[in-house]
Amino acid sequence: MIRDLTGLHVIVGGERAVELAALADRLGASVIQLREKEKPVGDVLRIADEIRRVVKRAAFIINDRADIARAVSADGVHLGQDDLPIEYARKILGSDAIIGVSCGSTAGALSVQAAGANYVGFGHIYPTASKEKTTPPKGLEELFEVAAVLSVPVIAIGGITPLNAAPVLQAGASGIAVIGAIQHSDDPTRTIRELLSVVARFPRLSASAIAIHEGAETATLQ
Repeated sequence: MIRDLTGLHVIVGGERAVELAALADRLGASVIQLREKEKPVGDVLRIADEIRRVVKRAAFIINDRADIARAVSADGVHLGQDDLPIEYARKILGSDAIIGVSCGSTAGALSVQAAGANYVGFGHIYPTASKEKTTPPKGLEELFEVAAVLSVPVIAIGGITPLNAAPVLQAGASGIAVIGAIQHSDDPTRTIRELLSVVARFPRLSASAIAIHEGAETATLQ
């Protein structure tokens, strides 16, 4: 069954991947995505298996690799424009798998929605150092245009922090995906809580996403 995909998506990688995945899951993130572009397949498989075992609440998806997602029983995969086509990822993972796709235009977003994507990752919204970019930021106006025409969740990504997340959600995003603000934080617990607090201020996000956050916060305080 497809889970709620609105709210906070936390993208993890590097030496702290398992630690941050477990933390984000415990605090109430909706989706945890493992993104490892440089490591050998065997290393990614090992990390993915560790994360699969520690993530209890959130949906767990893997960037690019549908084969690894299937091997560790992840909930789905996130694909780039040059990755495996959605139809083939669906054949590997099944009809209930989560398949998200990165897009940078309204036409592209409509195309992947029609092809069966469960959500669209749109950006980059703000300048970001987490990924090498050859194009300028999309900005809030383009985000608004995309969110207005899609029926699947639009997850904004790129340079998002607790200080600039609110305008992104005001522009119509169903959620936010964050890499650097958490990965490089001196206090990732505080950063994740701040991001979740911003998300919870926007009623367009599903009640289940907000309930997950509130329930996690209650459990943490007990």
